[in-house]
Amino acid sequence: MDDPVVSDAILVLNAGSSSIKFALFDDDLNERLSGIAEAIGGASRLRIGDETHDCPLIDHRAALQAILASLEARGIAPGQLRAAAHRVVHGGRKLSAPVQLTPQTRAEIASCTPLAPLHNPHNLSAIDTLAELAPDLPQFASFDTAFHATNPDVATRYAIPRMIETKGIRRYGVHGLSYASLVRRLPQVSGTPLPSRLLAFHLGNGASLCAILNGKSVATTMGYSPLDGLTMGTRSGGIDANAVLRLVEDNGLERTKAILNHESGLLGLSGGKSDMRNLMLDPSADSAFAVEHFCYWTLRHAGSLIAAMEGIDAVAFTGGIGENAHAIRARILRGLEWTGLRVHPDFNDRNAPRLHTDNSPVTAWIVRAEEERMIAMDAHSLLQAA
Repeated sequence: MDDPVVSDAILVLNAGSSSIKFALFDDDLNERLSGIAEAIGGASRLRIGDETHDCPLIDHRAALQAILASLEARGIAPGQLRAAAHRVVHGGRKLSAPVQLTPQTRAEIASCTPLAPLHNPHNLSAIDTLAELAPDLPQFASFDTAFHATNPDVATRYAIPRMIETKGIRRYGVHGLSYASLVRRLPQVSGTPLPSRLLAFHLGNGASLCAILNGKSVATTMGYSPLDGLTMGTRSGGIDANAVLRLVEDNGLERTKAILNHESGLLGLSGGKSDMRNLMLDPSADSAFAVEHFCYWTLRHAGSLIAAMEGIDAVAFTGGIGENAHAIRARILRGLEWTGLRVHPDFNDRNAPRLHTDNSPVTAWIVRAEEERMIAMDAHSLLQAA
């Protein structure tokens, strides 16, 4: 049985491309209830607490309505909440810190839609639906791009004419809430201060790496949008710009967007599988190649980010693959042994928080993602400051 849910809670909404995670936090930022509406638009289901129900969720609006109805059935109506707080993937150049949502900030989020076409529209759908249902409820947004605002200009500037760069064509990076949570949590997990040169792996259906120097992001693999960098579930990752132009010539702009965002990555390489769990169970050569492609390019990018920090003291994994896929971690950790890292195989097989041996000069850790708590903390701070 779930703990009783207190009134005046902060509802955190984390809308992804096919799901909405949600969590309720009390005034002491303890999580009291959580769940997810997943497989939106397909064989959808709603899990809240320890209960799961199959239900038709045709789009994100329907999913949010189902979440709110389930909360209300448990005695939590939108009007009883203290605030709602949203993960927004892309804040562009202007939104680089958590904000209370206003018509102006909502318009700025909408203007960033071309930068995160798989995410910002769903983030806005949740914001707008909640505004209709509970117009007096304060809403806040935290941005996945904000953590990377500390990247130096040499890391964010493309080698293009300035008049184009000033229109917002630059590297931004994503998964910032995950990395901010990792920076906060790793000293608690390790019992030691945050390592000076930390290479962080956020590995899931969307995947990226981040070079964290003295607690600040100095380089990351995603760029202008979440499409760049590593091989991902359905996204191509890095691809030559002239190859993209060729795809546009052959297929048109909209079709090329669909190919690169929805039909590439692990899905395209394997011939139909984007979930790493399914790929690891499939004995086919295509699936094996897709897994190796993911690991190879993760390691290629890892070397680049280690160079950006001029060395490495620790690595940390988070995200669904990073936390749970021990075989993927083993392949990546083996590829980092040149740094001096020594892995304890039993620790890795058990998904233990610590992955390294006693004599390893480079430490390795698993840090469970707590993006929703970070978002609640951001909203709580803004409420306290008001």
